[in-house]
Amino acid sequence: MATSMTGYGKSTCQINGKAFNIEIKALNSKSLDLFLKMPQIVREKENQIRNLLSEKLIRGKIEFIVTYENTDVQSGLSINKALFKQYYKAIKSIADELDVNVGEAVINTVMKMPDVVTSSTEDFGSAQWEIFENCINEAIANLIEFRKSEGEHLKKDINNNIQSIKNLLDEIPKHEGERIDQLKLKMTSALSSIAEKGQLDTNRFEQELIYYFEKLDINEEKVRLGKHLQYFTETIKTEESSGKKLGFISQEIGREINTIGSKAQHAEMQKIVVQMKDELEKIKEQLMNLI
Repeated sequence: MATSMTGYGKSTCQINGKAFNIEIKALNSKSLDLFLKMPQIVREKENQIRNLLSEKLIRGKIEFIVTYENTDVQSGLSINKALFKQYYKAIKSIADELDVNVGEAVINTVMKMPDVVTSSTEDFGSAQWEIFENCINEAIANLIEFRKSEGEHLKKDINNNIQSIKNLLDEIPKHEGERIDQLKLKMTSALSSIAEKGQLDTNRFEQELIYYFEKLDINEEKVRLGKHLQYFTETIKTEESSGKKLGFISQEIGREINTIGSKAQHAEMQKIVVQMKDELEKIKEQLMNLI
């Protein structure tokens, strides 16, 4: 199954009079790159959170953001005065520079800043962690669903590109008769040139024959290319498919296309090869978006 690296997941939960909001954003990356932004109350669980994300999201640039609001005014709230003053002074300083009168409204703003208001029920024990972990898993599940949906769109585009290469491969036999005639003409001309010199170098003659026979035969490359295209199509449908595995197959596809191009020596077949390469480049770009 093709799964995109990009995605978004969100969930909310209530713990100790607080409404926690979890957001997870995922972008493309060659490996797993985690960025966590959390309030102090859940920071002690960072290792567990990283393990959860690593286990289920596998690959991508992951941004994990947690915010919360106090919803229970009876939960024994206290104000971190030192932190409050720091926020207030910073905002007031900026306001003075801009010649803006912040007034008393700034107090409400400062009260909402992270960790200014704390609760006497700050304990984040096993029961609270279980709720929070379920909340994380819900956000992860939503992100994975998003990834799968995006992956289906990518798979459709990639399959269209693969089909285009197959169609182009089917066009090659239409030009092979003319191509062989052209190569025979070149071979005849080369042999005539040797004969005119009055001396026939047997070794050189055999080398020329072998060279042109190799140039005439692209059947193995066509067969291998067809097999690689079929294997790619089968692999992208499986649960084990991944951007890296499909990338390896696309390299083999490219190798056969390049060999056909180097052996073709025919204008129309070279055009087909160029079109194949164009479709393959589109596939490679899309594969960079898959896990």
